[in-house]
Amino acid sequence: MPINITMPALSPTMEEGNLSKWLVKEGDKVKSGDVIAEIETDKATMEVEAVDEGTVAKLVVAAGTEGVKVNALIAVLAADGEDVSAAASSAGSAAPAPKADGAAAPKAQAAPAPAQSTPAAAPVTTAAAASVSSDGNRTFSSPLARRLAKEAGIDLSAVAGSGPHGRVVKSDIEAAVAGGGAKAAAAPVSAAAAPAPAAAAPKGASEEAVLKLFEPGSYELVPHDGMRKTIARRLVESKQTIPHFYVSVDCELDALLALRAQLNDAAPRKDNAPAYKLSVNDMVIKAMALALRDVPDANVSWTDSNMVKHKHADVGVAVSIPGGLITPIIRKAEEKTLSTISNEMRDLGKRAKDRKLKPEEYQGGTSSVSNMGMMGVKNFAAVVNPPHATILAVGAGEQRVVVKKGEMAIATVMSVTLSTDHRCVDGALGAELLQAFKGYIENPMGMLV
Repeated sequence: MPINITMPALSPTMEEGNLSKWLVKEGDKVKSGDVIAEIETDKATMEVEAVDEGTVAKLVVAAGTEGVKVNALIAVLAADGEDVSAAASSAGSAAPAPKADGAAAPKAQAAPAPAQSTPAAAPVTTAAAASVSSDGNRTFSSPLARRLAKEAGIDLSAVAGSGPHGRVVKSDIEAAVAGGGAKAAAAPVSAAAAPAPAAAAPKGASEEAVLKLFEPGSYELVPHDGMRKTIARRLVESKQTIPHFYVSVDCELDALLALRAQLNDAAPRKDNAPAYKLSVNDMVIKAMALALRDVPDANVSWTDSNMVKHKHADVGVAVSIPGGLITPIIRKAEEKTLSTISNEMRDLGKRAKDRKLKPEEYQGGTSSVSNMGMMGVKNFAAVVNPPHATILAVGAGEQRVVVKKGEMAIATVMSVTLSTDHRCVDGALGAELLQAFKGYIENPMGMLV
């Protein structure tokens, strides 16, 4: 019998993903372990392997489809000896098949909709399905096209798509607007749709209310991608549920910079390149991990029932990537040498920017570090990233005048701010953790023993 391939859950919290690329085509034979597709989640692009042998009978979801729900049917395999065409036809009732390239989207019937409450829409396995005409056919469209059609009052099912597999795209909507395309039935006017008299949009205002404040044509709408939505949701959750407080301290860096230079100069060479190249951030990660080891009561996570006390310092490191940021984790950082941390961080950072991290490489952790010093930022306060109870915001090292033994001197000074969850890390405990961190930064030989 046909073998259904469904959208996998690549992490415990994943609800949907984008099918970015098929690595097989219909008619190809695959065996267990073959990579057949690339799935893009909110944080990474991951490869999907076949778990059965067979022939690809049908690719149900087209490459490039966004927002495919977990467990939705995406392809069908014909088992050995099974008729491929019969297996392909079995997919027709399970999910809408992608249209052929250049095919026009079906036209909507002009019959008026009956006056009754709108039933809940049936689940659709491809997120591009945005409109259902009265004859039951679906119209596939991009998120931006759906948004523009809604704003212009255009009936999506009456627009011929020029995108891949007949998908309605931005240019199709713009052409429909210019040509006086079919208008959707007018919705009842509600109080929320009335012009807002206020000069500024109220908190939580709808998109329509916000856009009324700006001159038409003075902006463009960029749909939120999965990463941006996840960042927004988690930060709102953090600020609404975690009572933040902040502790700041200045650390002198001259001894650390001197040790770093000495260690880099002594690095053995491999294939005509140094085996490692330590950065200040690598040493910050190690100092934070050792401070968490020395102050174990601060290496915790909050739950409603228990305090989770961690046995190791798993330090997440914020990495900026296009469209947002991700926090790959150095596991058991308190046990690792500086060179190991440096090489591991370089690998994680590169794969983070390529969106090639595995979920276990960026989920969890016990604390995190966010370093904006390389961007010239002097100091800032970061938002705690649940389930962490602490996050260290690191500023730039800069030369400042300091007083030593009653006399002025010049020192390289770095300001850091610890954000903490007051439910589990009190002020004195936060200060103790920060002092332990400062001790390792200003006496860096302690990180080598």
